Amino acid sequence: MEEQLKRINKYLSEVGYCSRREADKLIEAGRVTINGVVPEMGTKISQNDVVEVDGKPVVNSKDPFVYLAFNKPVGIVCTTDTSVEKDNIIDFIKYPKRIFPIGRLDKPSEGLILLTDDGDIVNKILRASNNHEKEYIVSVDKPISQTFIQRMAGGIPLEELGKTTKSCKVEKLSTFEFKIILSQGLNRQIRRMCEEVGYPVARLVRVRIGPIVDRHLLPGQWRHLTNAEVKLLIESVAQ
Repeated sequence: MEEQLKRINKYLSEVGYCSRREADKLIEAGRVTINGVVPEMGTKISQNDVVEVDGKPVVNSKDPFVYLAFNKPVGIVCTTDTSVEKDNIIDFIKYPKRIFPIGRLDKPSEGLILLTDDGDIVNKILRASNNHEKEYIVSVDKPISQTFIQRMAGGIPLEELGKTTKSCKVEKLSTFEFKIILSQGLNRQIRRMCEEVGYPVARLVRVRIGPIVDRHLLPGQWRHLTNAEVKLLIESVAQ
């Protein structure tokens, strides 16, 4: 029977080391070796190959996957590179097992972010085709008009990114506050949208990711997702 070969980035994702996207970055930086040799992007491995990152063997853990909900405070950076960023999410949480954030929430923003060692679900959530909703409560520095709500909901051309945002759900909550639900994940999307129409963001809080909501976690607190939440999360990205 012919042995099944697997791409190195997929392997690192499946064993819970990092997402495929992060794996590609590690490979490109020359930090991954296969049997002591730095591989090319897309190299396939067999079950007998020895994979190392930064000279340390990658272990295929058989432990159940970890899924965390974390209320990220302002100032914490969503990166796993603890050597670069002092205020990074990994050092802040100090979880005893290697985990990584699903997506990003920029440094000035706060609220819900999920972390896991399940690389497969990270890839599924990050795929735009899944239309995975994220809900935010946003405060701006001047009274919100109906024109603002309509423009935000209809899509905003972002010249800096060369893209127009998808239509989305926007609701005015108070004079200076609105709710927005996105199924798109452009870099600093909400802040860029608001700046484009002349409404700088004063505060941005994410309150929901797909089916996961938590209004009880205080900033800086985290918890494990319940089995029911994990089931809902997996179902929400099933194709």
